[in-house]
Amino acid sequence: MPAWDETTLLVGRSEETARLDSVIDRLGQDGVPAVVDIAADAGMGKSRLLSELCARARQRGLTVLRGRATEYEQHTPFQTFTDAFADVDHAFLDSDAVPEAAAPVLRGADSAQGAASGIANRDRFGLYRAVAHVLTGLGERSGLVLALDDLHWADPASLELLDHLIRHPVRGRVLLVVARRARQTPHSLAAALTRGVDSAAVLPMALRPLPEQDAIEALACDLPPGDAREIHRASEGNPLYFHCLLHAYRHGASSPGTALRAHDDTVSGVPSGLGSLLLDELAALSEAQRRTVEAVAVLGDHATPALLSRTTGPLTAEELDACISALARRDLLRRGSDGRWTLRHPLLRALVYENTAASRRAEIHRGAAQELARAGASAAERAHHVERSLAGWDPVAAAVLSEAAAQFAHTAPATAAHLLDVVLRLMPDTPVFARQRGELTLARARALGVGGSLRESRDLLHTLISSSGPADASLRGDATALCAMMERHLGHSPEAIALLQRELVRSPGPEPRQAVSLGLALGMAALNTVSYPDVRDDIERTRAVARSHGDLMGEMGALALGSLGEAYEGETLAARRFADAAAGLVDGLTDPGLTELCESLVWLAWAEALLERYADAERHAERGLDIARRSGQVHVLPHLLSSRAFVHLNTCRLPSALESAEEAESVARAIGSSDLLAFTLTFKALILLLRRPLGDTSALTTAEEAVATAGRSGHWWASLARCVLGHTALVSGDPYRAQDSILQAGGPELLGLQPSIRPGQLDTLVGTALALGDVEQAARWAARAAEEADRMGLHGQRGAALRAEAALAQHRGDARAATDLFERAAQAYAPSGAAVWEAYSLLLASIQAQAAGEGQRAAAMWERARRIADTGGARLLSDLAALVRPQPEEPSRTPTELDQLTTREREIAELVAEGLSNQAIATKLYLSRRTVETHLSAIYRKTSVSSRSALAGLMTRAALDRPT
Repeated sequence: MPAWDETTLLVGRSEETARLDSVIDRLGQDGVPAVVDIAADAGMGKSRLLSELCARARQRGLTVLRGRATEYEQHTPFQTFTDAFADVDHAFLDSDAVPEAAAPVLRGADSAQGAASGIANRDRFGLYRAVAHVLTGLGERSGLVLALDDLHWADPASLELLDHLIRHPVRGRVLLVVARRARQTPHSLAAALTRGVDSAAVLPMALRPLPEQDAIEALACDLPPGDAREIHRASEGNPLYFHCLLHAYRHGASSPGTALRAHDDTVSGVPSGLGSLLLDELAALSEAQRRTVEAVAVLGDHATPALLSRTTGPLTAEELDACISALARRDLLRRGSDGRWTLRHPLLRALVYENTAASRRAEIHRGAAQELARAGASAAERAHHVERSLAGWDPVAAAVLSEAAAQFAHTAPATAAHLLDVVLRLMPDTPVFARQRGELTLARARALGVGGSLRESRDLLHTLISSSGPADASLRGDATALCAMMERHLGHSPEAIALLQRELVRSPGPEPRQAVSLGLALGMAALNTVSYPDVRDDIERTRAVARSHGDLMGEMGALALGSLGEAYEGETLAARRFADAAAGLVDGLTDPGLTELCESLVWLAWAEALLERYADAERHAERGLDIARRSGQVHVLPHLLSSRAFVHLNTCRLPSALESAEEAESVARAIGSSDLLAFTLTFKALILLLRRPLGDTSALTTAEEAVATAGRSGHWWASLARCVLGHTALVSGDPYRAQDSILQAGGPELLGLQPSIRPGQLDTLVGTALALGDVEQAARWAARAAEEADRMGLHGQRGAALRAEAALAQHRGDARAATDLFERAAQAYAPSGAAVWEAYSLLLASIQAQAAGEGQRAAAMWERARRIADTGGARLLSDLAALVRPQPEEPSRTPTELDQLTTREREIAELVAEGLSNQAIATKLYLSRRTVETHLSAIYRKTSVSSRSALAGLMTRAALDRPT
């Protein structure tokens, strides 16, 4: 059989290689994709094209790393990437440039042992950032191409890391190239690549069948033309099929068009006819040689000489060496740079594995597991072989798989869940194992939840809760608390509340520790549904139970949760009192002491953020992030990251705010919670609004996605998402949509919104009402904003109310009053450090000061606002500042009839002079047509003109008389 592989002549791919050359030559430049996606069916030449790309990259001096996913190691975490990093310079891997957190990817499954013992970082998203850091470092040295083959077989951990690298392309001269079978690609990978195409980060490259003329001229020019065409037709342009049919023809096949698709596909996706041709060359092997080939196929990455000698049967070392040498001469086996043996092509390995007797496969796996154990390998490294050698219940093997699951729990939760499922399926369903079964089921549910399989986790917990007896009260309580979390993430907070309340009133009741845990979970679920007042007494009882039993963590958690709940409700004095008490306890606890209830730092940080204590909020969020990452508590990361993003937004640090928001989004997507994703996207949209330049639509698009993701959720952030959509719509020039969105969120009186955000939404509604010409409604909303802000007594809320009042004064044409009010709004924000809103208010004030003839005052306010915006990366405000820069004061001049006009009337008169119709003016100024007509009547009266043409002439003369 010919060696059809990565060294075979490349035929018919000139267009593809030209596109790849272009990407390589411009690597790292703006507009060049960071990922190339090569997709095609088996045998179409993906690997061959990948080899060509790697060769061309090496010729240009780039570092090339190449890894391959394998079909029978789909539960070995990060196997694809570990395979690629095997070729990295060891001096670089051992240097300070490589963070320890990247070890599970760089060094393989055995490094999971360190992670389990607490040596390494247990935050898999921190792991992904560490890997990106390593790739950046390699790219800075000489440019890097990371080529990953057969991604349709990739393990879940590799797929999640790949998703991260697509969403957050590595900066610099780094190119990621993936090759996969399109029809066998997991949905998650296909979706990630599609999103990457939409964002221009991914270049799609689907391989077409080889053209008949190219294939025949390059590979079959010695055959009769008719036979060559018949072979090409039978191959359907598939290069591997074409080679195999050519080989069969040249070795006496009766028909040149031997059908390769006459039978069903094999398990590996190869047509059985083709499989027969590929396996035909094994028929001539001796028994020892065949056993050696089978061992290599089964061992996969573990096909070292030592393991081969342990699994090939009764062969001496000399006999095994002779077998391997003979197989290498036949080009069936190839030796890698690390000394391991592999079969010539992944398809050949798959076919050999499938055709090896099941008992023989289990025997090889069992021998490999035993040899690895003797060598001191971790449970994580042995797990693959232990699992595949099982035929029934084996307590020793179950212990190995359970230990491996614990080691993978944080970095590869999908693998952990799979291994625990294997143990549970084989475990006898008898009373002797009931307790162990319950604990392993709870661990599996936790792994499923962390890995994003929320519904499967919830369903498993429902079964566990229902089957728990009186003796399992502690296990049932833990399962109930975890199930409530899954329900919350699924957007089912009412169900979570009911579940928790039932457990709390069960007789006999939960022991104090669990009563506190369940009470806090109940409070969190109620906060999500804006029903904190309903559980205020429950949280107080929870605090009392914790205090009476010396549970300092539980008491602190109840105080933090109470502070957040009161802050939501606008009860500022109570919120401050609880926050002070909670902070006093938190700051006196060690990090290990806080690990058990890390979520309390979420509640405290958000409460402090809402209370405008930004420095305290950031301090506690940072501490929470550090603890959560080290302890693997992934579910709290989006909340902590979003709170930090919110603080950085308000304090005008937009680049770091966006970085935190994007990380929160990535974690939320990986967890698989639509509610959590809506929450993170909402804050990301608000940050993008200020971070992106004027006219950019990314904030609006993100806000729309947040609203669509939230759907009909009853969580408070579903309403907040609509409010943020309203803000972005108003900035985009659509006051109708802005008003409709906010009113949908809160209702006509905004009672559907928590009080803590009402003044800000009322400020936006004032702007929409004025744009739509409804001054009376604007005045009512402004008065309501002042009332709400006064009740809460917070600087920022008062600033929003003052800005709403200033907008009314501006609309009335009272520039001096508007200036004072906008400036007072800016001053209200300053004490809390909310610099971004201070700058925004100052810009608005400077515009009005200029209109009022206070040039020096306008310039001073404008300069401070511009400096804050530029320093903090608030591009929207910087662009706005450039548009409204105060003009130098003009010398005094003789008053004219135009001086009687208000600012708005002068603006309308100038647009009339430009030739705009009343409707066009209304659209441009966000006014109603009737309002424009009312202003024009006043203009005609004040200027003593009676027509549009006369007014235009007056404005033209005034412009000509104006000094230059």
